Amino acid sequence: MSEASSEPQPDSAKDDSTTLASSGASCRRELELEIPAEEVQKAAEKVARDFARIARIPGFRPGKAPVSLIRRRFAEDIKGEVVQSLVPQRVEKAVAEQKLTPVSQPQVDKVDYSEGGPLKFRAVFEVLPEFELGNYKGLDIEVEEMKITDENVEKTLEEMRERAAAFAPVEGRAAQDNDFVELKLLGTPAGGGEPLQASSVLCHIGAEETLEAFNENLKGANVGEHKNFDVNYPADYPDAKLAGKTYHYSVEVLAIKMKKLPELNDELAKDLSDFKTLDELRTDIRMRIEQARDQRQKELVREKILAALVKSHDFPVPESLVEHQMDVRLERVVRSLAAQGVDPRAVNVDWVTLRRRQRERAAEDVKAELIVDRIASAENIDVTEEELQRELEHMAEHAGESATALRARLTKQGALDRMKAKLRSDKTLDWLAQNSRIRTVAAAAAK
Repeated sequence: MSEASSEPQPDSAKDDSTTLASSGASCRRELELEIPAEEVQKAAEKVARDFARIARIPGFRPGKAPVSLIRRRFAEDIKGEVVQSLVPQRVEKAVAEQKLTPVSQPQVDKVDYSEGGPLKFRAVFEVLPEFELGNYKGLDIEVEEMKITDENVEKTLEEMRERAAAFAPVEGRAAQDNDFVELKLLGTPAGGGEPLQASSVLCHIGAEETLEAFNENLKGANVGEHKNFDVNYPADYPDAKLAGKTYHYSVEVLAIKMKKLPELNDELAKDLSDFKTLDELRTDIRMRIEQARDQRQKELVREKILAALVKSHDFPVPESLVEHQMDVRLERVVRSLAAQGVDPRAVNVDWVTLRRRQRERAAEDVKAELIVDRIASAENIDVTEEELQRELEHMAEHAGESATALRARLTKQGALDRMKAKLRSDKTLDWLAQNSRIRTVAAAAAK
């Protein structure tokens, strides 16, 4: 589309010309722009005068050198200043005229500018896609039933009991399966390297997570005994420092211990919680499991709604938003590792490949976000000040600061708008769930 014309134009319309190009079914847009020679010349003269005021030229006092000399001596610098001053303004004007919504920073290339002539260039950027909303009401959603059984409660209670266990020393016999052997350990890597040392470490004999070499060499050992053996770590061993390596271990058995579980009674309930009886603790455990179940089912409903919306809408998504979402997904992996006490830098992971594998899911994330945003607008769903304040107070309570201080910090970081967008998205998903047909199916019959 061209706005250039050979006919006389009003001053407001003859300043420049624009050609808009799009790349097929893509969000990429290209603007071929031209700024008239008269406007470019005027800008160049202003820049030259500014240079003349501060330039130091031999033989001339500061600010007294002729502008013509300044323009010759600083031609390239002046040209650069002209481009820097005129191009952003022209791009912003063209974007507004074309009623475009860029989602990426315009990249400028193909700059054509010579003294006395017009300034021509191309601006390339991405815009939000145009698409028609398909059906989003009355979606058929199936979620698997998540029954809470007495076994679930007892399993949780047993885990709590395990964490409260004590270790009692074993005397008069050698180590056997299910014992915990306390070791003083020195491990030397084959081929040299930094050794592993521990003055007191517990090794669970016969446990699934214990390497077989430790099981074989420590079963039958007595307190005070020394053992020497090699351990070949598998290539996929979780600790990257050990994976694929062989270590020679020299160990001393310091003690043999047995794990003693506390009795399952009211005294245990008092030790583990604020409840007075085991039945009260069981009731609380069931309630917390049910709350977790309800939250998980809510998340599953949202996931299925988003999947259905993405499947029923076909439109391109901006590559810049996909790239950003790939980074977001990778950051989640890093944060998850850090939360588990694992240094992401020490993990043997091909981060480039892992990021690349996120592309398809990232594109779906972006598409889902755009659809939900459009639905929110269509249904006039927005976040009220009361809802925002309630969320701020909830977050502030967990952060140990006031809601006012948290709002100020988020505003300064530019994160308050992102928070409001997330709340709006969640509110829209809740609305979609309320307007969908949700059926709970038995796990074995789930599709």
